[in-house]
Amino acid sequence: MTAPLHLPSPPLDPARPRLIQPGLLSTVPGHERYWVRPGGVTALDLAPGDELTVVDRFGAQHAEVTVLGTGREDGEALGLRADAPASVLAGLEEEAARAQDGAAVVLRALAARGLRPDAVRAARLFGDWSPAGSRETFTAQRHLTAVVAAPTWAMSPEEQNPPSDLMVEVQRANPRSRRGIEVPPPLAEPILDVRVDRATAFAYEVKAGDYIQVIDVEGRQCSDFLAFDARALQEGRVLGLDANTTSHIEGHSCPQPGLCGKFYDQDMDPLVEIIRDTVGRHDTFTLACNAKYYEDFGYPGHVNCTDNFNGALARYGVAPRKGWAALNLFYNTMFDEHHVLVFDEPWSRPGDYVMMQAQRDLVCASSACPDDIDPSNGWVPTDVHLRVYPAERRFSVAISRRVTPDAEPTLTRQTGFHPRTSALTRQFTEYRNFWLPTHYDAHGPIAEYWACRERVAVMDLSALRKVEVLGPDAEALLQYAATRNIRRLSEGQVVYTAICNDTGGMIDDATVFRLGDNNFRVVPGDDYTGEWLREVAAARGLDRVWVKDSTDQLHNVAVQGPASREVLRDLVWTPPHRTPVGELGWFRFTIGRIGDHRGTPVVVSRTGYSGELGYELFCHPDHAPAVWDAVWEAGRPHGLAPLGLEALDMLRIESGLVFAGYDFDDQVDPFEAGIGFTVPLKTKEDDFSGREALLTRKAYPQRILVGLELEGNEPAGHGDPVHVGRFRVGVVTSATRSPVLRKNIALCRMAVEHAGPGTAVEVGKLDGHQKRIPATVVPLPFYDPEKLRPRS
Repeated sequence: MTAPLHLPSPPLDPARPRLIQPGLLSTVPGHERYWVRPGGVTALDLAPGDELTVVDRFGAQHAEVTVLGTGREDGEALGLRADAPASVLAGLEEEAARAQDGAAVVLRALAARGLRPDAVRAARLFGDWSPAGSRETFTAQRHLTAVVAAPTWAMSPEEQNPPSDLMVEVQRANPRSRRGIEVPPPLAEPILDVRVDRATAFAYEVKAGDYIQVIDVEGRQCSDFLAFDARALQEGRVLGLDANTTSHIEGHSCPQPGLCGKFYDQDMDPLVEIIRDTVGRHDTFTLACNAKYYEDFGYPGHVNCTDNFNGALARYGVAPRKGWAALNLFYNTMFDEHHVLVFDEPWSRPGDYVMMQAQRDLVCASSACPDDIDPSNGWVPTDVHLRVYPAERRFSVAISRRVTPDAEPTLTRQTGFHPRTSALTRQFTEYRNFWLPTHYDAHGPIAEYWACRERVAVMDLSALRKVEVLGPDAEALLQYAATRNIRRLSEGQVVYTAICNDTGGMIDDATVFRLGDNNFRVVPGDDYTGEWLREVAAARGLDRVWVKDSTDQLHNVAVQGPASREVLRDLVWTPPHRTPVGELGWFRFTIGRIGDHRGTPVVVSRTGYSGELGYELFCHPDHAPAVWDAVWEAGRPHGLAPLGLEALDMLRIESGLVFAGYDFDDQVDPFEAGIGFTVPLKTKEDDFSGREALLTRKAYPQRILVGLELEGNEPAGHGDPVHVGRFRVGVVTSATRSPVLRKNIALCRMAVEHAGPGTAVEVGKLDGHQKRIPATVVPLPFYDPEKLRPRS
């Protein structure tokens, strides 16, 4: 018997970290990082020897730096010559009224020196064509306050110069201890501003309508939250947050911003509503940590949240308990496949927070959990910060998302069309950082669906990302990054493409618009696609290309349906050298204006996601209500109706159109996703990302996307297993009840051995075996297989 061969392990790279945790506080002593969004400002106090670095992350973004010394401007203290108007500071009072980007902090700094925002000067950094990653570093000669601003402007749809973020780094000459970590500036003037020290709890009163903000100061720290009806306490009744009642009413394990955002007491009365959440992972199943928990692990006498709550609430007449059921903010729990409750380190990063609004007068308590015997607090308990804001202030309802783990969180925002859509419905859901209608109150998904199939419908699709790619290396970048042959794309043409990683898995799908020889606009579904394009450009040495996000500068509606051409034909004016809307070919676009040559500028493409003849209109968000009104009025004679996400899902599934996260992800290649036509392996001679892997995957396919027609009236759902006999042969990726076919249908990723049309399969429900729905494999798409309607 031959002994096994043991090869020596390669030597460890001493420079390689043992653990990567992006988004947490820097391990470099004294190093700080800040973000400045377009139109925003950041004020930083610097001491002698501190270094300030301003970074133009994406290129072509001006920066304005104003230096404030003792009672005056003091550019020399930072080695700067302030010789330009501080354009952002001039409009600061309006920003402060909206609680934007620490504007109030800057105004206070100016007022303390007797300076007016519209009178100060700034040094301008970078320029219209500064490369991505450009940076300038300055050293403070004396104590000062540096104000860094990112000018903003409105980008017209035919332009490609969106404003972008700046990054500011500070390296302190004399680093402060971690206990000196500063919390983000208040979102408004608080009526309570308290640090809850680690391993303690704090009780406080909140009036109905006031806002409670619980902030994780350093990241990875839990904060248990209790709230009681104050009037009931005065009457001797203890009515507090009740997780069972809440999940019963809201249908969620934990409330979240939006329609299902309230937390109820035992009498089914709402106590708080979740307004903002920048983390999205909390716990309502377990008790706040208590003496028994630590005793059972061999730590008798350990400080715990329950005892801390008992002490803090005693003055309100709340009887002590051995364990408090709480809303455990930032506590990362889940149930595994065996239904065992497990937990890990929190997802929260420094400065993350949850904001709640009191629905009645409350007595509240917040803790900074002392648990240091498990991962609950990242093994190192730290402080929590608490702020209460008056009811007179108004805060947007929002969930937070990050493009990458170390990116700044972006709050859910309203689209430019929201003033019009919100007048027609209250049914909104969070979709990729925007609030979009699920359906319209006076219509409903079925009526909206038929309006699109038979007449014409309008839908807000502003959540689609827009990325400007321009410069001499733009074509080379997209030729490598996209599966399609971008070199063959003509000006005025649009192409649908897959975007793949090196294994052939799909990062995203997108449409690519060619605006000029070196000018492209990519419209993907996900923010990360722009980040990945920048990574590819850097890796391939393409330093003459700018990749800039323009999503907040371009919002769009889709006008879809057989009458869409008639609605838009006379609505959009085009100059003589542009193609009129009525003559646009499939996957072509034109540039024009609403009404006449003085109207609102728009880009109109003959594209869509419905399987019908259709168009998309792109405009600046400020002009969105006017564009909606014009389309609405022009569509009235044709029976135009609004269209929400639920109706769109029916339309796109019938038409065999795929959706990220459902029908594909980075483990699925374009052939498996049913869009193999986007991969021209024979005709595209240039290399592109994933090419070698896709050659192999096409030659040896294992799964393909097929259609299923289900028997009876039981629907399938995303993730349902598909069986032949006992064994799984596929999985349902999307499903709907088709109004036009009058049956339940599904998209299914199927093993090639069972993918032939007419194959009998079964869709598993419950555990996959106790209940099954017979189904038959059919070709895709279900509706208009020759795509004659969108081509018409």
